[in-house]
Amino acid sequence: MTDPTARTDPTDPTAMTPERRPGGRTARIRAQVLDAVRAELAETGHEGLTVEGVAARAGVHRTTVYRRWRDVGGLLVDVIDAAGEMDWRPPDTGSLRGDLTALNREIQESLVVRPSFAVALMAASFHSEQAARAQTRLWADRYAQCEVLVERAVGRGELPARDVDAHGLLIAATAPLYHHLVLLRAGPDPRLPERAAEAAVLAAAAGAFAVSRTEGE
Repeated sequence: MTDPTARTDPTDPTAMTPERRPGGRTARIRAQVLDAVRAELAETGHEGLTVEGVAARAGVHRTTVYRRWRDVGGLLVDVIDAAGEMDWRPPDTGSLRGDLTALNREIQESLVVRPSFAVALMAASFHSEQAARAQTRLWADRYAQCEVLVERAVGRGELPARDVDAHGLLIAATAPLYHHLVLLRAGPDPRLPERAAEAAVLAAAAGAFAVSRTEGE
């Protein structure tokens, strides 16, 4: 599951440009403004993000931005919401290990590019309650979307045919990337996407993510 907000990479709230919808001038202005928010946020961080700076970069009058988005929080929310409009699909490589590895590579790419919009957006969410709520919704949607990886694995017989905590498995597979690159601020490890995926798959096959049922359910 990529970082939900970007422009070339489906996993990154950074690298992807939301799918353009026809809609005349209003749609064009929204696209220009959101592109400007991404660029400003990646370059200056949340502290340097202003309505005036976004308007200048987008080439629109600041009253247009104030009228539609009101403030920086509104701009951040719309950038995150736009990421949810993207036509992104989880990887389908034919195996759970391959799918999780591909997913992790997308995540790693979105976190190591400089400047990283994904990292900037995470930081911004600690300063804006509006952005934090929107980002929580987006991540929840992305994890739910990626649960199909686990469903396919059960269907192929890679995992036991019983209830599996798909959400927990996905977090276990992807968390090492965020820990290594965001928390520790370490350099990218080309082996980490596959190693993290393999560890999660082995744990799942051993029953680590089996959903316990109370007697009588």
